[in-house]
Amino acid sequence: MTRTNDNPNHALQRTLIASAAARLIAEDGISDYALAKRKAAQHLGFPDNIQFPENAEVEAELRLYQRLFQDGEQRQRVTCLRQKASEIMTRLLEFNPYLTGSVLDGTAARYAEIDIQLFTDSAKDVEIFLLNQHIDYEHSTPRTVRAEAVLTIHEEDTVTNLIIYPAQEERVAFKTRDGRNRQRARLDAVNKLLIAGRTDSR
Repeated sequence: MTRTNDNPNHALQRTLIASAAARLIAEDGISDYALAKRKAAQHLGFPDNIQFPENAEVEAELRLYQRLFQDGEQRQRVTCLRQKASEIMTRLLEFNPYLTGSVLDGTAARYAEIDIQLFTDSAKDVEIFLLNQHIDYEHSTPRTVRAEAVLTIHEEDTVTNLIIYPAQEERVAFKTRDGRNRQRARLDAVNKLLIAGRTDSR
């Protein structure tokens, strides 16, 4: 959407929506930024044709909110989810796992889910592996047409989405909905984040 600078209220409106959306994400666990922005705009009483902030603006407000109001809780949550992701990635090494999403970038809110990308010649091989490991899973709807399947693992305190792509897609740089490069990290990088997090908390 084209931004206009002729109305000084537009920037303020976007900031208000970004801030309110960040609170919804942080407190209510809404993971869909578009949904959070729509709910925030409705709560603020703005019309449906309001200019929404970019996802990057919401993310900046989310990081600020978490730092101000949830710092200790949020850092502990991210560490726990990264540790769980590391354990799962270790078991799935043959499928070339990458951690992505809010657990990787450190913005994981309450009720955040772990997103792990897998790259393999056959999604069925992942299912067979999980069955052999006695790991229960269910099929979820892929969020992108590039993904062959999404297998979701529900455990007591975590939800993990295994997003499966064809092996050749590993070389592709994925984009977020607003055009930014989607970050992803191999197991060794995730483990380095865990070590750095433990050092920072001392």
